[in-house]
Amino acid sequence: AGGARYNTSYIQGVGLGTISDCLSAIKVHVFEQENFTMAQLLDMLDADFEGFERERRLLLNKTPRYGNDDADADALMVDVFEAYVAAIDGRPNTKGGHYRINLLPTTCHVYFGSVIGATPDGRFAHTPLSEGISPVQGADRHGPTAVIQSAAKMDHSRTGGTLLNQKFTPQLLAGEEGINKLAQLVRTYFKLDGHHIQFNVVDAATLRAAQANPQDYRDLIVRVAGYSDYFCDLGDALQNEIIARTEHESF
Repeated sequence: AGGARYNTSYIQGVGLGTISDCLSAIKVHVFEQENFTMAQLLDMLDADFEGFERERRLLLNKTPRYGNDDADADALMVDVFEAYVAAIDGRPNTKGGHYRINLLPTTCHVYFGSVIGATPDGRFAHTPLSEGISPVQGADRHGPTAVIQSAAKMDHSRTGGTLLNQKFTPQLLAGEEGINKLAQLVRTYFKLDGHHIQFNVVDAATLRAAQANPQDYRDLIVRVAGYSDYFCDLGDALQNEIIARTEHESF
C-alpha cells in the first residue's frame, strides 16, 4: 500500500583483507624497504608472478598482514574501511532513502576474484579474494584471538552487517574445555563490538577426501559465507577457497 516505509540500499564490500594486505605490501616493500620499485611490482603482477616466485614469497611472508593484531596492518584496514564508508554512507538512492554499507558478501568474493588479476599481496590472478571481513586465506598466523582483535578495530556499528569466518580442527573443540573456550571467544568478540562470527569445525583432510569421493560425504555441511550448504554441492572454486582458510589448532 504505497511501498516500503524504509528504503535503505546496501552496497556490499568485497575483499577487505585482500586490499588491506595489498596496501601493506606496497607500503613496506616499495616505499619503506625499497625491495623493488612500483614499476617492477607492476611487471610482476602483469606476469602473474611467473618468473618472480622469490619476490612473491617475500610479499607473502614478509608483509604485515591484517588478522594478526598487527597495529600497522590493521591501521591500513581501518583506513580502507573509513574510505569505503565515506564514499557511500548517506548518499541518496533512487527510492527516497540512502545508501549504507555491508561487509557480508556471501560467495561473490570467488566471482570477483575470478575476474581480477594478480595483486601485490602475492595472490595469483583469478583466485578468490578474502571473504567478508575475514583475513586473506592463510594470512592469519597468530590464532583466532588475534583475528578477532584485528576485526574489532573497524566500527561495525556503521555497517548493515559484517561477516567473519574462522575454521577450527575438530580436536580443538573436543570436550567441555574446548566448547568453553569457543564460547569465550565469541563473547569476547561481541564485547569488542564485533558483529557476526561463524565457524567451520572440520579439517582440510576431510574436505579433500570429500572432493575426491563425494559419494561418501553427501551429508557434510559447511559454513560458506553467510549461509550453510552441502560441501559436495559447491563448485570447485568455492570448495578450494574453504579448504584454503586458515585451520586453527589452538586458541
